[in-house]
Amino acid sequence: MHIRRSLRRSRAGVTLLSLAALLLSGCSANEPASSAGSAAVAALAALPRATPSALSPYYGQKLSWRDCGVPGFRCATMKAPLDYAKPGAGDLRLAVARKKATGPGKRLGSLQVNPGGPGGSAVGYLQQYAGVGYPAEVRARYDMVAVDPRGVARSEPVECLNGRPMDAYTQTDTTPDDQREKTRLVDAFKKFAEGCGAHAPKLLRHVSTVEAARDMDILRAILGDRRLTYVGASYGTFLGATYAGLFPDRVGRLVLDGAMDPSLPARRLNLDQTAGFETAFQSFAKDCVRQADCPLGGKGAKPAQVGADLKEFFRRLDAHPIPTGDAGGRKLGEALATTGVIAAMYDESTWEQLREALTSAIRENDGAGLLALSDSYYERDPRGRYANLMSANAAVNCLDLPAAFDTPEQVEKALPSFEKASPVFGEGLAWASLSCAYWPVAPTGAPHRIQAKGAAPIVVVGTTRDPATPYPWARSLASQLASGRLLTYEGDGHTAYGRGSACIDSAINAYLLHGTPPAKGKRCS
Repeated sequence: MHIRRSLRRSRAGVTLLSLAALLLSGCSANEPASSAGSAAVAALAALPRATPSALSPYYGQKLSWRDCGVPGFRCATMKAPLDYAKPGAGDLRLAVARKKATGPGKRLGSLQVNPGGPGGSAVGYLQQYAGVGYPAEVRARYDMVAVDPRGVARSEPVECLNGRPMDAYTQTDTTPDDQREKTRLVDAFKKFAEGCGAHAPKLLRHVSTVEAARDMDILRAILGDRRLTYVGASYGTFLGATYAGLFPDRVGRLVLDGAMDPSLPARRLNLDQTAGFETAFQSFAKDCVRQADCPLGGKGAKPAQVGADLKEFFRRLDAHPIPTGDAGGRKLGEALATTGVIAAMYDESTWEQLREALTSAIRENDGAGLLALSDSYYERDPRGRYANLMSANAAVNCLDLPAAFDTPEQVEKALPSFEKASPVFGEGLAWASLSCAYWPVAPTGAPHRIQAKGAAPIVVVGTTRDPATPYPWARSLASQLASGRLLTYEGDGHTAYGRGSACIDSAINAYLLHGTPPAKGKRCS
């Protein structure tokens, strides 16, 4: 498996996260795990205020808007340089979508949105959720806008594997029991990486978060906005914070929901995220044992028994996968079952579905429910085709930061710390973080703090029991940003805006509509 960072999915199911890039790429395994805000980690430097003349054609382009096939939305194609250091070396064509402000009230400009991933389609998120599901008063005053980042969805998508080869990849055992299984896992990572390298060798060198943030600034200028107004969720917070670091004087009203910490190296990021999923699972376990249909431990059992029973269930699947009714003959083994369980950790509204899926698998030998959760996580359609989410996720992660581990031996040495962080998921997540070690292009980024000195107030939102972007990351990012303002949601699930908290929603709406950031230390439930 290749684990992705994180992706904001609406409560209606617009997005989930994926277990093949969940553990973020980061610093070399030989580097010490730095603490957030460490003085040893350099800050991201702002770009010169003046736009280089070589980029003027991009900033001055006019978009030709056309029908999207989705009522109320218009689409266009934007050009950006493949290589910002060599603007004459070729262009990328990036997909843009917009829904004009509906009124009433004075138009406030454009509001760009990004759901995370990396690899999530911002255009899809806009059309399926943000453009129709954001609060009516926000949509009334802003043109709702999205651009698919380079390498993602409609913007010259990277594709590593698809169809049956991708099916095989997602079923690869990430808890190897012997040398043969370790070799098979490494071979799977290599095959995935080779697929990306063969498909887009030039593009793979230019899908970094810094480049995507610069693309957002071109779009800002094209749309006629003096400053960027933006809501980014999950990985979208890293993208938005990067924009603020590069262009602090062009920051308008930025909301970073489910924040990432750019100052941490990969192993620390991966370990934190592993602990985050354990925290979320413990919340699920406490809820499960209060339900009559809990298939793990049983009603009234201790939450620890839920974890022990789930791990034993995974062990049985590792030896004897069970039927799913899949037309292609896929069975439910440990890898797909783990992905299905992790998928349900993103939103507590999915816990009932997870209990039902586990009950069917454990008591009826029917893996269809967990397979469906896993397929939604990987964005696999009924025909066996995958969206490019996982490919783009790997491409961005492995370019942004060096691999967490370089060799299987390094993973084995780190296993105790991962298993301590999560007795249920730790082993699999540790091995999954080896994937970037075999990437075909060298990373261009490194851990860094983002200060964005001189920027307008930036609202950073953290959820206390967020599985994918642990709450300490939000605290850290808010403290790094010179104008950061932390807004805390005391609850479960991934991200907070639009997930049922009137307190959170009213605070963010007030900021977007009136420019009033939340009070310092504001907490919601």
